[in-house]
Amino acid sequence: MQRSDLERIADYLWEIPQTFRRDMRVPARVYASEKMLDDILTDKALEQAVNVTTLPGIQKYSLAMPDIHWGYGFPVGGIAATEYPDGVISPGGIGFDINCGVRLLASGKTFGEMQAYLEDLASAIYSEVPSGVGRSGRLTLKDPELDRVLAEGARRMVELGYGEPEDLQFQEAGGRLEHADPEQVSPHAKNRGRDQLGTMGAGNHFVEVERVDRIYDEASAQALGLWPGQVTTLIHTGSRGLGHQIATDFIKTMLRKMREYGIELPDPQLAAVPLSKPEGGRYFAAMAAAANFAWANRQLITWQVRKAWQNVLGVGGGRLRVVYDVAHNIAKRETYDGKDVLVHRKGATRAFGPGHPEVPDAYRTVGQPVLIPGSMGTASYVLVGTTRTMIETFGSTCHGAGRRMSRTAAKRQVRGPELRDALAKQGIAVRAGSLSGLAEEAPIAYKDVDAVVEVVDAAGIAKRVARLVPVAVIKG
Repeated sequence: MQRSDLERIADYLWEIPQTFRRDMRVPARVYASEKMLDDILTDKALEQAVNVTTLPGIQKYSLAMPDIHWGYGFPVGGIAATEYPDGVISPGGIGFDINCGVRLLASGKTFGEMQAYLEDLASAIYSEVPSGVGRSGRLTLKDPELDRVLAEGARRMVELGYGEPEDLQFQEAGGRLEHADPEQVSPHAKNRGRDQLGTMGAGNHFVEVERVDRIYDEASAQALGLWPGQVTTLIHTGSRGLGHQIATDFIKTMLRKMREYGIELPDPQLAAVPLSKPEGGRYFAAMAAAANFAWANRQLITWQVRKAWQNVLGVGGGRLRVVYDVAHNIAKRETYDGKDVLVHRKGATRAFGPGHPEVPDAYRTVGQPVLIPGSMGTASYVLVGTTRTMIETFGSTCHGAGRRMSRTAAKRQVRGPELRDALAKQGIAVRAGSLSGLAEEAPIAYKDVDAVVEVVDAAGIAKRVARLVPVAVIKG
């Protein structure tokens, strides 16, 4: 694909017209600056965005955010809405790490008050939150209890004492999708997840202690309880091996059933069946169970971070409040222009605007919080959804910086010990189980998160509220 194949339809919005390829059912759109577009065209992510337009039942257009990069089936940073219930559902439009997402906790402490404690706090969080590939957590659940977690999500963790009822008010969907059905989760998937609650995993997952570096919108920041110099914590993880196995199981099933349903797609990684068919409904129910598992996972990690905080600071540490929790890999039934659709978000964030009934009462006048994590040495952002988001992007915006370099390429350019020392010189305490894994997630492996956020803000599909910078990083 070349620049000439795209038509500019707004300052930060480009379209690949439906005439680009005969099998396209709708156009494909991408939000990007001109400079970003040059980088985006270096891989096949936009070709994947075009492939998405061939899905039966797709509505209006396929969308790509400025953090777009090549993924499985859909590009990461891809969004598509299909007709509900007869359009298709595609695991490749959700991702293997179902409900990989981010939670923001806010303290009542300033950076000045906390600076002397950061090394100890980083060590305490690293001790309390198990991390790494296949690492087990503090709980090993038998099937009846695991099924309750899959059905009830974060609510079950709160019932077990791992949180406060107020925590649930500030999570997307209240930390639970009601249509989850544990019976649709295979025994293999359950076995992979039964000991992984409260664990971070590896890759780009992390717990980071952050300092509020800048406020862009005072009214929104006040509503969210954020202020300059405040110490906060970001938790980034998902459904671990359980979600991965659910995706694996159903992709195999859908590949077998597509021919029977007369579905032909340009890429087998887009494997999809109508939601109204048995296999589509079963996957939707299993995906919801994995999403609930992920919310329960972040809830238990929240409890562990609070415990570490208390161990280091004692009773004077105060309370860590949940600001919000958002999913980045999910499909949900939503309504736009009076029509029900199934919105696939693959590396994208729900960003409902002011007044939407699913936005918590405390935030309803400003819009749903949007959490955009950076990559260790770079900034993270808090934004809010806008009215324009609801009109143009099916209530969606970007989810992060987006990769620009593979993990292998990053390790060729960066050595873990040198990166750790460089971060330490920036005043960032680092705890990591693998220095090789640390190098894979080096800031140079990602796009410029400031530039990504600038695009969505300028395009009006999210509004900047606060910029956060890391002061402690805990990775697998």
